[in-house]
Amino acid sequence: MKILAVITARKNSKRLPNKNKIKLGKLPLFVWSIKAAKNIKEICDILVSTDDKEILKISKKLKVLTPWLRPKNLSTNKSKSVDVVLHALNWYENNFQKVDGVLLLQPTSPFRMKKTIKTGINLFKKNFYKPVLGVSKSRHNPFLTYKISKGYLVRLFKQRKQELMTYYVNGVLYLISAKDLRKTKSFFNNKSVPLIINSPKEYLDIDHFWDLKVARSFLSV
Repeated sequence: MKILAVITARKNSKRLPNKNKIKLGKLPLFVWSIKAAKNIKEICDILVSTDDKEILKISKKLKVLTPWLRPKNLSTNKSKSVDVVLHALNWYENNFQKVDGVLLLQPTSPFRMKKTIKTGINLFKKNFYKPVLGVSKSRHNPFLTYKISKGYLVRLFKQRKQELMTYYVNGVLYLISAKDLRKTKSFFNNKSVPLIINSPKEYLDIDHFWDLKVARSFLSV
């Protein structure tokens, strides 16, 4: 099995400026994802897709593929991750080899564990290359949610018939076959396999300054 790991590390960030280069411990944030993906036998290459010259330089020093600066049309706030990954996948297969799967590792999940990636790859194999998504339990029961209508709180569900366990996609890991990604242009379909991650540290997603403070507090424990 050959899996291409793609790390998407854009220069700008709307909520947290230069987020992907911010130091977490002694390492820039995006480097945590590189280290997690290294030395996993099924991963044939790690490719960093970036429009940032400094990130490109650091990635090359770490001996991972950083063949170009990402095109401007794929480096805006509105650019979709799936389009960025498809660009990287098409370039890789045109220049190197065909792959069975593509693994998206977002830099904003620095504490993902190597064993989690391996578990995801094993699920991918076991389920005949169906998409695998990292998920965690939702913090709130949907029967306790409300909307605001005409200035008043209104229950979304009129009757609470049962406890309902729901999950959300936490961004830790997306793994999909090259064929499915090109066909659906999405990391999700109705046959997606969940990889449940229960550790709050591992599913922490750094999107705001507060998330960064939480991440740094984990390092001091």
